[in-house]
Amino acid sequence: MSLVFIRTVLLYILIVFSLRIMGKRQLGELQPSDLVVTILISNIATLPIEDVNIPLISGVIPILTFVALEVLISVISLKWDGARKLVSGSPKIIIQNGVINQKELKKLRFSIDDLMEQLRSKDVFDIADVDFAIVETTGQVSIYKKFAKQNVTAQMLSVTPSKQDLSFPYILIKDGKINYEGLVLLNLEKKWLENVLKNEKIQVQDVFLFTADRTQKYSLIKKQY
Repeated sequence: MSLVFIRTVLLYILIVFSLRIMGKRQLGELQPSDLVVTILISNIATLPIEDVNIPLISGVIPILTFVALEVLISVISLKWDGARKLVSGSPKIIIQNGVINQKELKKLRFSIDDLMEQLRSKDVFDIADVDFAIVETTGQVSIYKKFAKQNVTAQMLSVTPSKQDLSFPYILIKDGKINYEGLVLLNLEKKWLENVLKNEKIQVQDVFLFTADRTQKYSLIKKQY
């Protein structure tokens, strides 16, 4: 039993390490080659865990081989566009100038239901609102709305941002522990934080979440336990 536990822990560490090398893409953002390698690694890793008679090295070597191949393919793809297109394909335009390209949809085996589902995930419920739509190599759809349907931006309104608008809150205390990196990013000293907590009559260990921005505007949430 202990042998199975040790083998499982070792393979877990190896897989986490391997995935870290491969990158941080989420499952929905994986390229075809990434997805294949991920599935193969998961299947190979289960064999030495389920059968202790299989040497652990028999699982380690294939996993490292797949990771090495994936890294090699990624490097080649960065240097040669032809390799990237061969492995991952290329983006396809399915809506152009507001007109659906039905032939491209058929080639991609992309139904109108699939298209509408993707549009709804982008908060678009009417195809007439779309100027361009592109199916990325990950299968996700990127859209560009018609000008009249685009969200209003500060640039459209010619609004000049204030100092506060250009700042967003950093976490300075999380679950009773100070985040010194956040203080450095905000160019604040620990003394400032201590004074704020003193004014709020609370200790660091009693803070659940404390955030602040570059204007020193802060938000504090106390622990409830």
